Amino acid sequence: MKLYSINTGYFKLDGGAMFGVVPKSMWNKINPADENNLCSWALRCLLIEDGNRLILIDNGNGDKQDAKFFGHYYLHGDDTLDKSLAKYGFKRDDLTDVFLTHLHFDHCGGSIIREGEKLVPAFKNATYWSNKEHWDWAVYPNEREKASFLKENILPIEESGQLKFIDVTGSIDDKLGKTPFTENIDIRFVSGHTESMMLPQIKYGEKTVVFMADLLPSAGHIPIPYVMAYDMFPLTTLNEKKSFLKEAVEGDYILFFEHDPVHECCNLQQTEKGIRPKDYFKLENI
Repeated sequence: MKLYSINTGYFKLDGGAMFGVVPKSMWNKINPADENNLCSWALRCLLIEDGNRLILIDNGNGDKQDAKFFGHYYLHGDDTLDKSLAKYGFKRDDLTDVFLTHLHFDHCGGSIIREGEKLVPAFKNATYWSNKEHWDWAVYPNEREKASFLKENILPIEESGQLKFIDVTGSIDDKLGKTPFTENIDIRFVSGHTESMMLPQIKYGEKTVVFMADLLPSAGHIPIPYVMAYDMFPLTTLNEKKSFLKEAVEGDYILFFEHDPVHECCNLQQTEKGIRPKDYFKLENI
């Protein structure tokens, strides 16, 4: 198995929304805001080469929305999905699987592209993976979350016939366990940020790597109270973080961050202030 960090660029989001009830005087030291109170965030995906499968975890914003839409998010940087894949000798058609942690536009926007007037899969040979609980949550969204679920990112996946659902069974407590995806990848289900978000947990040699998606969008979100205002159920997120971080310290897990603009990965340590990052490093240096 080989893991590759795939950066698709950067965008900006309101710092207050990203750090919730934490005062700006504190979070601004972690990710300094610009004059509009916006912070820069990565759109970092993960490519897994595992036997005859090439699996992409999330795929960024894509580029099919209009200038008005992207004007809200100030896309910047020179990285793109295609350039990052090419760095490792891959192209879109090589992918066998596209695993979507959840269907917010900054995680699945690259799933679909425009070909003339048509919306078609960007990865023609891949199976797209979601789960029924989250899919229904996205297709019939609540008013608060509606702006994050864009039909043009979601419905064409199902229409293509390339969509498959991962089975989610049992109670909410059972979902906090792990569901097998491949021999080397298990899935953790969490529902504080959005219903049934999926976190891949990867056996990588002697290490365990967890793709954090929006449970911990950055290393700055490791302290327990640092919960995004975007989360649908912040107290659920808080409890999910507590449980996961305790396990991650005990298991010496490596956390891979999707949105941290500086740090790709870290491990953890227990301190007098609680669980905090121990060492920062790039995925390629594991």
